[in-house]
Formats: sequence, structure tokens, C-alpha cells
Amino acid sequence: MHAAKAAEKRQPMSKSELGGIIVLDFGGQYTQLIARRIREQQVFSAILPCTASILEIRAYQPVGIVLSGSPCSVYDPAAPICDPGVLSLGVPVLGICYGLQWISHTLGGKVERAERREYGPAEVDLRDGSALFAGLPRRLKIWMSHGDHVRALPPGFQVTGVTSSGLSAAEDPARRIFAVQFHPEVRHTERGSEILRNFVFSVCGARPNWSGASFISETVEAIRKQVGRGRAICALSGGVDSAVAAALVHQAIGNRLVNIFVDTGLLRKDEFQNTLDLLENRVGLRVVGINAANRFLARLQGVTDPEVKRKRVGAEFIEVFAEQARQLGEIRFLVQGTLYPDVIESVPVRGPSATIKTHHNVGGLPADLPFELIEPLRELFKDEVRRIGRELGLPEEILTKQPFPGPGLAVRLLGEVVPERLQTLREADAIVVEEIRLAGLYEKTWQAFAVLLPVRSVGVMGDERSYGDTVAVRVVTSEDAMTADWARLPCDALERISARIVNEVAGVNRVVYDISSKPPSTIEWE
Repeated sequence: MHAAKAAEKRQPMSKSELGGIIVLDFGGQYTQLIARRIREQQVFSAILPCTASILEIRAYQPVGIVLSGSPCSVYDPAAPICDPGVLSLGVPVLGICYGLQWISHTLGGKVERAERREYGPAEVDLRDGSALFAGLPRRLKIWMSHGDHVRALPPGFQVTGVTSSGLSAAEDPARRIFAVQFHPEVRHTERGSEILRNFVFSVCGARPNWSGASFISETVEAIRKQVGRGRAICALSGGVDSAVAAALVHQAIGNRLVNIFVDTGLLRKDEFQNTLDLLENRVGLRVVGINAANRFLARLQGVTDPEVKRKRVGAEFIEVFAEQARQLGEIRFLVQGTLYPDVIESVPVRGPSATIKTHHNVGGLPADLPFELIEPLRELFKDEVRRIGRELGLPEEILTKQPFPGPGLAVRLLGEVVPERLQTLREADAIVVEEIRLAGLYEKTWQAFAVLLPVRSVGVMGDERSYGDTVAVRVVTSEDAMTADWARLPCDALERISARIVNEVAGVNRVVYDISSKPPSTIEWE
């Protein structure tokens, strides 16, 4: 079973999954954010591909449907479409960005290429009378991301919002079809969550009956059904994602789960032993530690391309897990702590979304994977996973850990991965994390780490000329890793980090601070 097959048809697992909101995915990068914002209202939301049949949609007994954005144009030959019957199911529909354009195009309106692509902040003036905007100011700051616009609305529609560039919101109140050109699901849109709340409760009449506790009970039951009397291994990384995934599966099948923690030689300073002690002694998981540093480094010898790095690390992980499975006996299932940001950047899972980069545990998996995957967190974001972990009673030491990439330091060391440069990076990274903790900023930032650049520069150390390495420091703030901003660290913290790295890490004579946000950059450098 290949990882990309996670897009297979779903059916509701429990009553709390009925009567929620269905999001039809046309391939937009923010699709999962829509579902997430709805779940924040304690209303269940499921994402289905835009190609889902009316029968599949009806199985959820939805009280409303949202049509997502897309990187495509409605007039492209291969433009994603859904069954027009979704507009006549008798439940309210909200189109977002491409969703507005598809509704207009399908019902007889006119969509054209815009003279100037709109990307970024704008302001919308709202008209009175729309239930979608009830209780909101007449002018809002919004976030746009589109290259087409609606030139003419279909019959029965009326304009409910405009920007300086033209139409930005419309509705057909008789058929309860609403649409906006902007993205209410992103934090950049002022009071966007209230717009979605108005749709969910005022328009659709949804009931708040979904919670972390219901997610746990339903997920545990689903895992039991999937595994049956079988056994599983879990790929532990030492971070919150795999720990929460392991705890969920352990709750479902007990000691039939064996957790594997691999020292790839690409971990942070003291990470291997500290993680083993924490997971075994504090969490009570059954953990097998594997020292495989030499084989991972051999696999990366001579490799400089980041995509090749990720895929080779992913393939080597699978080989290690397969070997352990053979030693343990018949193991059919592999548990991974895959999250939605990993999925959306790696493979087009539910729609034609663009691949940003391959994550080792998603697009980096081999086609002939010898396991069936269990990925209980695949639909969630990091902060949602932390809340689930607290419900499960996991220690805060695990839950507050900052994210660390599966390929480890290999994607923070630009160029070939060699032991000497890994050691340089490991020491610099430990200083960054230590100083961020001392400054009281660790839990206030999303990620803080060092990157070793393939750049050397001239310096002066001890009154002598030096020609040393350059370390970039990257610290970002984020809510869900879909977007991120560089952290405005206090100057004294930056000064301490720089001074310590130059003085304590041999061969480094220059430290720079990364002030790029996501987008346009990604959080990791590779």
C-alpha cells in the first residue's frame, strides 16, 4: 500500500461525524484550514475530493457544504469540477475563491482572467443584509489569492461584497448559496473565523458535538477495526506527532504495538538517549532503540539535492522497519505521526494541489511499501495534535517539543552530509535551542534551529585572518506550519546566540539571521 492511497473513500465512523460540514477539495493549499476552522467550532468537518459522488456526500448527512480554492482556472481543459448536484442537495453551500468561480461558471455567470493577479492583503466593503456577514463591520481586511475574477453573476445572485478590484462576495439567498473571492480560513483575513461561524451555525444550523474526546474514541475504535488481531510497529521520531500516534494505537491494541526509535546519525545533540528514557520511563511505551547511523550516512554519501536526501532517508527508514518486523515476527502495519502540513506539501492527496517538497514519511515512501499504514493524525495540525496529547495524558515535555524534520539535520546541512559538518551543525543547533529556552521563548516560538550553509567567509579571530563556515539561525512563529513568520527576537538574545556559536563551535566565524516568512519560503531550508 502506497502512502498516497490515503485519499481512498471514507465513510462516517460514528454519529458525531454526521450532521457536520463537508469540504469538497478542488486542490487548494488551504483546504484543510477550512475544515480545521470548522472543527474549532466543535463541529465535525470532513474533506472529500471534489470528484466525490452525491452518494458519498449524502452518507455524512451534512448540514452544509464548502467548496475550496484551487490553483486552477475554471476554463482550463483539465479544471477540477464536482457534480453540479451539490448545489441542489437542499443544504447551504459556501464557495471560497475557486469555489465562487466554479459556482458562477456552472450556473451561467461569466469568469475571466483578471488583468492583475491579486495575492495578499486587500479590503472588502460589505453590503447589508447577508447572514454570512451578520455582526461584522462594513469594511474588513482580507486575504486574496487568485488570478481570475467573476465578471457577471448567474441569475438569482446578488453582490454582497466588493474590493477596489471588483466583486468579492455574492449569494443567492433563495437557494442558500454563498460565495466569497477571499479566504476567510486564513488568519490574515480579519474576523474570518466569524464568517465561517456564521455559515456553520446561523446559515447551516450545525450543532457543536465534535471534540478531542470524540476524536480519540472514534480513532481508537477505527484502529481496532483496521488492525483486528494483527500487530504493528510505530516509527517513533521523538517528537509530539509520533508520540501521540503511538499513544493512540497503544490504547487501541496494547502490547501488540512495538515502537521503533532509530538513531539515524541525523538527530540533535543527545536526542537519542533522552528520547528513549522519556518514552519508556515517562510514557510507558514499549520502545526498541536502533543504532543505524552508519547506514544512513552511507546512503547520503555524495548527495546534495534535498529531494534526493528526503527520499533516501525515507527509503532507509522503511528498510530498517522491515528488518525489525522480520525479527519480531509477522508485522502487517506501520504507524506514522504524519500531519496534514506534511501531506499537503508532499503529495496531491485530495485534489490537484502543488507539491512543495517531499516529506520522508509521505511522498518519500517507496512504491512497494511492505506495510499497511496507520496514520491517525493525518487530518490534523500540530496544535490539534498537542490538544489530543493532553487528552491522552502525555507529559508536557513531549507536547511542547518543537517540530523536527524526519530527515533530521540532513535538510539543515546544505550540501553533502558528512560527519564533520554534522557535528558542527549539531553543536550550533544545541546553542540556539538552549539560548531560546533561557530567554523564555521556546514555547512562544514554533521552531528555532541552526542551518549550516555551504558558504565560507573571511573573518578576524584572535588578531588573525580566518576563513570559516557560516551558520544561519532560523526562528519562526506559526500556528499550524501552513504559514509562518520570522520571530522578532530581542537583540540581546541574538547577540548571545551569535557570540556563543562563534566562540564555542570550531570552524564557524559568521552567524546570520533568517528573516524570511512562509510563504514565500518554507520553514526548513531544504
